[in-house]
Amino acid sequence: MNIATAIGTVLGVGYLRPAPGTWGSLVALPLAYGLHLVGGFPLLAAMTLLCIAAGLWAAAEMTRGKEDLDPSEFVMDELAGQFLALWAISYPSWAHGIDITALWPGWVTAFVLFRLFDILKPGPVGWADRKKGAVGVMMDDVIAGIFAAIGVALLAGLSHGVLGL
Repeated sequence: MNIATAIGTVLGVGYLRPAPGTWGSLVALPLAYGLHLVGGFPLLAAMTLLCIAAGLWAAAEMTRGKEDLDPSEFVMDELAGQFLALWAISYPSWAHGIDITALWPGWVTAFVLFRLFDILKPGPVGWADRKKGAVGVMMDDVIAGIFAAIGVALLAGLSHGVLGL
């Protein structure tokens, strides 16, 4: 396995079946937890950006000269998107000194919303998915992760009465 494939498949997670994208999202959960414990939100944010950059490179390398420009085993996009979705719980936990495990409903919500946005591909997610090349491979999941983070924040606001409802 070359370095681009190791990065793109997240050390082989992308070869798990069925639903490699779901496996890529699932593996992001303990990784994000560990990153948050070690360095809080700043470390998770930095690693998310690093994953996006590494994913863009790995996607370009893995698809160079190939017909399939978005191979199912490429799951670095799911890892990065799921990390983004988890920003909505990592930041408040870090900023307010809240134990991140106390925010377990946010973990579940971030996972479910990210998978829904990634699978259904509404609006800008679908637009990005139709783009050719490494940017299209990565950006649909980045946008899905942003949408999921917004959804987590809104639902937390509703749940905790922050939105005045």
